[in-house]
Amino acid sequence: MKKTNGIILSAICAFALNLSASDLGMIQVESSTIVDNLQTKKSEVSSTATISGETVDNAHAENIQQVLQSIPGLTTTYTDGDSLKIHLRGVENQMYMGEKPGVAVVIDGVPVFERTGSVNIDLDNIESIKVIKGGASYLFGDDALSGAVVITTKKGAHYNNTFAAYEAGSFNYQKLLARTGYSNDKFNFHVQASQRKSDGYYEDSGYDAKYFNGKVQYYIDDTSDLTFGMEVSDRKKDTHGTVGGETEAKDNPKSIYYGDQQSRDYTRDYKVKLLKLFLTYSKDFSNNSNLLVNGYVYTDNTEFISSPQTKNASGVTDSTLDDNDYVYGNKYAQIQRGVKSEYRTSAESFATLLGADIRDNEYKDKTTYLVNQARVSYYPTYSVTPNYYLAGDLKSDDKTNERVYAVYGEYKQGLSQNWSATGNIRYDFINLKYEDYANNRFDKTFKVYSYRLGTDYQLDEASTLFANYSTGFRAPTVSQLYAGDISTYGSTQNNPDLKPEESRNYEIGLRTTKHKINYELSVFQLDRKDFIMKSSGNYGSTDTTDMWKNIGGARHRGLELAVDGPVSDEVSFVLAYTYLDAVYTNYDSFGIDLDGSAYTANITYFDVTGNRIPRTSKHDVNLITYYQPLKDLKFTGEIHYKSDYYADDLNRLKIDAQTVLNLGVDYKRKISKVEVAVFARVDNVFDNQYYNVARASSDRNGDGVFDYEDLSITVNPGRVYTAGLSVKF
Repeated sequence: MKKTNGIILSAICAFALNLSASDLGMIQVESSTIVDNLQTKKSEVSSTATISGETVDNAHAENIQQVLQSIPGLTTTYTDGDSLKIHLRGVENQMYMGEKPGVAVVIDGVPVFERTGSVNIDLDNIESIKVIKGGASYLFGDDALSGAVVITTKKGAHYNNTFAAYEAGSFNYQKLLARTGYSNDKFNFHVQASQRKSDGYYEDSGYDAKYFNGKVQYYIDDTSDLTFGMEVSDRKKDTHGTVGGETEAKDNPKSIYYGDQQSRDYTRDYKVKLLKLFLTYSKDFSNNSNLLVNGYVYTDNTEFISSPQTKNASGVTDSTLDDNDYVYGNKYAQIQRGVKSEYRTSAESFATLLGADIRDNEYKDKTTYLVNQARVSYYPTYSVTPNYYLAGDLKSDDKTNERVYAVYGEYKQGLSQNWSATGNIRYDFINLKYEDYANNRFDKTFKVYSYRLGTDYQLDEASTLFANYSTGFRAPTVSQLYAGDISTYGSTQNNPDLKPEESRNYEIGLRTTKHKINYELSVFQLDRKDFIMKSSGNYGSTDTTDMWKNIGGARHRGLELAVDGPVSDEVSFVLAYTYLDAVYTNYDSFGIDLDGSAYTANITYFDVTGNRIPRTSKHDVNLITYYQPLKDLKFTGEIHYKSDYYADDLNRLKIDAQTVLNLGVDYKRKISKVEVAVFARVDNVFDNQYYNVARASSDRNGDGVFDYEDLSITVNPGRVYTAGLSVKF
């Protein structure tokens, strides 16, 4: 059926490309991986959503999750601070540690990947957020299994003012922001500094994030310009704020489990320093064509501690050990360098895009012992060596060089006055080179094609049908390919024959505007194959011989509806509804520790084919209503409903549905040349206690039973107040 659907859609598009065109007007390519300045999506063949920077600013949100939940099909895994994982259409909801999210996150044209698989976003420096759904590797390459989130930072002459803001809220949340700018006929610039910090709702879950960023745009002449952007951030946070077990979460949500290693945060005390630099050249030509060239350097230096110490230097469990003692100190250094170039043309009957993407990335990972540790193996297949690791000794020290050479293109053909077809293709050559202090040397290359075929038909002036078939991929990592030589735990074997994971997205939709109300409805099926997972389960113990394998598949079917517009002169709304049915189609060897024996687990294997993918709710509704009785006064009400979901692959632990009400009020007043604004916001008005995230992958508390007490939970903080003041002049 999957193959038949792809052939049918491809045949339709191929047939359409051969039709003659007449009275088409100007055809334009709407895709770009470098800029996001195309305001219309009337003829876009994929489901997309855009949030303006003004909407982000007016939300007065502490984190971007509060903004993104207004987009159908998009969910986030949020813990604290301003970092989170973004998921589209349920892809990678089953994973929850440091893995890539299956979504390409692109900031100012640069595909950004950070150490924990999360992305850190300065909420105060967003010009727009564009979400492209479905496999999107045809534009963005690796990891765009379910789509892309394209973020453009603030730019333009409209920031030629001075702006300052202060916000405060529950749990000692504070935000400070200052910005100034200038513009004339030749250039414009702005610089901005901000700080967000909070004590956090949980023990040791405070964070402090400082940002300094700016952008300069210089007009070389009437047809060309240069834009330079930079951002420096210094972020600190402690634990993820999880609690262990349902009883513990209900009785004392602020507590952190103490005791054995499985019941405490495995990592904590994060210090993250990020630097982002880019330079973009843009040139418009007289023949309706445009050239963009973007060069960038992004760095990520992250330090954290891991593995809570529960044994003394002789390898014996010692309950008197300081709870703050952790075994490992971790340092991660990442450099992303690259050049991207795009040439676009527009004509009466067709438009083209030709792009090149060259990346030279470097990832360094170094781990040292913080305390003395016996060389005692916790695995029965390993022998005991009677000597010691000393504090300061290396545990690991490695470097991976990733080089990507890619070309991509888009061709859009007008077929009639109301009909057009679009084709995309991209070729990625990916080379991975690895070396470490143990003299391991590995070299692996992948060559991958990605593509999209789509068409759109304008039913009338306000309504457009669209359909597409698109693909996505994710290449294996060195640590998956050569785990047997690289891993310091267990008996995982190498598997250099791993193939890239693949996704195939089928979609049909309708965009229309009726009585000033905008609608977008899409129905989709996203099939995944060649899941890369461990044969002992996602997070199963490694006492048995296992390896990373292309082990499974999944099917994500659903419907997404976005509606927005005015009801009257005073009332407007934004509605997002998602129906999602995400199940495993092939996963017959899921391994899980059910006997509670840490490090000597007896893995039990299950066939979870047909099970719902964890943390995917079937129904998700978000409704925001705006009431503006006066020009300067606006009230906001938001209701968010999420139906129940499973916390585990076995589908034994179901988490209840949740409904949350948020309220806000904004008042702006211009006094002479000064604009003053105040706001107040209350999240979770009724103080409902629910879980932000709940996960379970083994008998966590070691009682020999897999049940709700084995959950790892991030509890919602309940009712939260925020208020603030801003001044612009």
